[in-house]
Amino acid sequence: MKNYNKKNMKKYAAIVLMGILIQAMTSCSTKSDIKGTKEEAVVQELKNKTIELTKLQFESSKMSLGKKELKDFHEVVKATGMFDVPPENRVSVSSYYSGTVKEIKLLPGERVKKGQLLFTLENPEFVQLQQDFLEAKGQLIYLQSDFERQKNLSQDNVSSQKTFLKSESDYMVTKVRMQSLSKKLALMNINANLLTLDNIRSTIIVNSPISGYVTQVDISKGAFLNTSQTAINIVNTDELHLELKIFEKDLLKVKLGQAIKFRIQEDKSNSYDASVHLVNKTIDTKDRTVGIHGHLEGTNMSNKFNPGMYVEAEIYATSSQKLALPEDALVEIDGKYFALVLSNSSNKGYTFVKKEIKVGATNDGFVEVLNAMDFDENTQFLTKGAFNLITE
Repeated sequence: MKNYNKKNMKKYAAIVLMGILIQAMTSCSTKSDIKGTKEEAVVQELKNKTIELTKLQFESSKMSLGKKELKDFHEVVKATGMFDVPPENRVSVSSYYSGTVKEIKLLPGERVKKGQLLFTLENPEFVQLQQDFLEAKGQLIYLQSDFERQKNLSQDNVSSQKTFLKSESDYMVTKVRMQSLSKKLALMNINANLLTLDNIRSTIIVNSPISGYVTQVDISKGAFLNTSQTAINIVNTDELHLELKIFEKDLLKVKLGQAIKFRIQEDKSNSYDASVHLVNKTIDTKDRTVGIHGHLEGTNMSNKFNPGMYVEAEIYATSSQKLALPEDALVEIDGKYFALVLSNSSNKGYTFVKKEIKVGATNDGFVEVLNAMDFDENTQFLTKGAFNLITE
């Protein structure tokens, strides 16, 4: 009985020992597999983040390298508006006197100079006005002589005071009438000092009050022009400026002298410079906007733009310098931004590592890098060509 129990115990111990060995072997195998899987995952992750390029690939794709750099970033106030000119640079030409249009040779868009003849009017009444002036002028010579004579006689008590006062009155009335007629002739562009019986005419000329461009012609040859009727519109674009509107909520951000970048609808690829010159003190109660007057900066602006052209503008309210990368250096994937950082370069090519970039504000083709401290000042980024490499 004892021998039997000893045999059974030996068998049991052998079975337990075998189980422990099997468990140990299984455990070692599992740990080894897990370790192997993790190592493979790390290698695969590094492989996904690392990109190698030959020099030929780099150059043929016209790629380029660059570093993070300080760029000006602005708090921008959006504005819309148009080009305009000061009121004194926009005129509606009419005539102080009515008449029939005898001559006009202007077309819209034509440039005119100040004092240039625009058109001529004809009216028989012009002749009568010149006749009245010459008659008054002739009478004044006699009346002045009579007045001076009566004045001397009155002082010597030879002539009565009544006669003297009558001559004085006639002289003064005629003198006032002649001066009044002289002013009227001046409004007709007739020089009263040069007017004689030989140069009385039935036509008058209307000259341009400013230099500029003809924008509208409302008369034609043979038409009758009334005194209250506009004949021609002229605009001088030498003092072209911006008339913009901003929302009431942005009013406190805008100050005199702030920079303005604006674009026109016809060419949004180019931007132009201006500055805030005036801020309106009243608010439009309908759309809650405020008017901004901007002065253009640069030469020949009046030759590029026309009054009334629509513009979209950005007013740079505040400015600060921030470390940034070009927009082309960043690629967005699932809401995150990545860039390729140069880790190694040799005669054969380049090695890049994909790194996540925390982005901030954008301005003029550059993006603020919020985690700029993660990269030293000598770190080089692939600034051109990253998109195709990261998204492949």
